[in-house]
Amino acid sequence: MIALIQRVTRASVTVEREIIGEIDTGLLVLLGVEPDDTNEVADKMIQKIVNYRVFSDQDGKMNLSVLEVNGNILLVPQFTLAANTQKGNRPSFTTAAPPALGKEIYDYCQSTLMRRMNDAKFGKFGADMKVSLVNDGPATFLLHFSI
Repeated sequence: MIALIQRVTRASVTVEREIIGEIDTGLLVLLGVEPDDTNEVADKMIQKIVNYRVFSDQDGKMNLSVLEVNGNILLVPQFTLAANTQKGNRPSFTTAAPPALGKEIYDYCQSTLMRRMNDAKFGKFGADMKVSLVNDGPATFLLHFSI
């Protein structure tokens, strides 16, 4: 499982010209699911994301989590993160989870995150989404978990 985390001052996701998820201060998380991912991997990823210390404390040091700054999370499925880009000039998506597994794991991540942060926001699996953000810093981090 791959998560591209961006610290934001605001972010939103739109489907068919309707904003379906929007946050102010927090994390925009683009989530890619790989074929061997399980609920156990998803649990580790969500745990890491909500506790990842990327917000500044009173001394300006990245030492606070999204929970500690009363921020929010916008979780957006993005299978292209799992693309194989090693050969040629066109990505291959054979390294991404099949759509059924990707949706199952994303839905599990969504329900797990909702238990941790009941006001978390979400993109829509399989939809053509438009994502807007103001990256704070910029601060962007790539997390990768596997079995």
